[in-house]
Amino acid sequence: MPLSDFLGALKDNPYFGAGFGLVGLGTAMAIARKSAQLGMIAFRRHYMITLEVPSKDKSYQWLLSWITKHAKHTQHLSVETSYLQHESGRVHTQFDFLPSPGNHIIWYQRKWIRVERTREKQMIDLHTGTPWESVTFTALGRDRQIFFNLLQEARELALKQQEGRTVMYTAMGSEWRPFGCPRRRRPLTSVILERGLAEKLVDDVKDFIANPKWYADRGIPYRRGYLLHGPPGCGKSSFITALAGKLEYSICLMSLSDRSLSDDRLNHLLSVAPEQSIILLEDVDAAFVSRELATENPAAYQGMGRLTFSGLLNALDGVASTEARIVFMTTNYIDRLDPALIRPGRVDLKQYVGYCSHWQLTQMFQRFYPTEPSGQGEKFAERALAVSQSISAAQVQGHFMLNKQDPQGAIDNVAEIGH
Repeated sequence: MPLSDFLGALKDNPYFGAGFGLVGLGTAMAIARKSAQLGMIAFRRHYMITLEVPSKDKSYQWLLSWITKHAKHTQHLSVETSYLQHESGRVHTQFDFLPSPGNHIIWYQRKWIRVERTREKQMIDLHTGTPWESVTFTALGRDRQIFFNLLQEARELALKQQEGRTVMYTAMGSEWRPFGCPRRRRPLTSVILERGLAEKLVDDVKDFIANPKWYADRGIPYRRGYLLHGPPGCGKSSFITALAGKLEYSICLMSLSDRSLSDDRLNHLLSVAPEQSIILLEDVDAAFVSRELATENPAAYQGMGRLTFSGLLNALDGVASTEARIVFMTTNYIDRLDPALIRPGRVDLKQYVGYCSHWQLTQMFQRFYPTEPSGQGEKFAERALAVSQSISAAQVQGHFMLNKQDPQGAIDNVAEIGH
């Protein structure tokens, strides 16, 4: 019977016309719709796999870069602007197109993956002002390995982008955020300290990294603290930057003078520092002075912000302090530091980095002017030390910069160093 004749017969039927038929048809359609919904839920539960990644997760930025690489045919985009610094120092602006919030389809490992990027309009990160986001990956099947492969590939892509560079982190609220663009790794040979000093520090750090079991077997907390002290401009911070490049570590910069820094926040930041990173506390004397000096000025001992001295000590070597951590502190005035701050356990190795010696001056001259005879470096060092015994590496470098193409001028005008 044709469908039109069937509907006409139903219309002429008195029972159907009275409403019973319509109720039954509606009920059947509702049951069918509900069954379809339950079937879809069951199908998604048993034959589809989903991965949600919130923007707070460390892998979120990795995945956005990965999506950018694989979702090349999507027409719905958002832009991310970055700056790249070339070897010459020139900065190049780069525009990366990311899939905008919404649904996108990606073909990966012989499977279609739906990528849904969602953005909360009512919730923002109070520290950065950016809206909360998440990315959800959905694929057919029940094998989680595809997501492990995806995450591993995203991680490798991120590491490749940072290859040969040192990432600097700064504390933003309760987490660490990359500060600026990754910097080109500074060669360790570009920082010339006193003879054997750089090798001594590098060997000590490498020995610490290579022997976690030695600490565990003896019940010693697996952390290492260093204090580099000496006059300004002598290479303390430069050496730490070069050391991070040598170890392929990142650097977490923290200012103890930050007025928003509290005891709890410091403890939390130290516990969530990125893996394979050096925590750098520069100019610690600017935040706290020794208790002997504080008798004349009690406010100085209390610090400049909400961080207390006892809170700093507990974060470095307290019950709740984390392990597998390398902390470098620098100061120009070690006599201003409280002995409790630099005792063993908080500072395991104290190293003085002072003014340039004859050997350092010779090596710096040879590095800046590699084609000059070695005797020229000796002559420069002798003349420089005859002028002053207190010449910093920064002063020497500045002097060489004024005489880039004139090594003889650097020797003849050595009296102008630091002026």
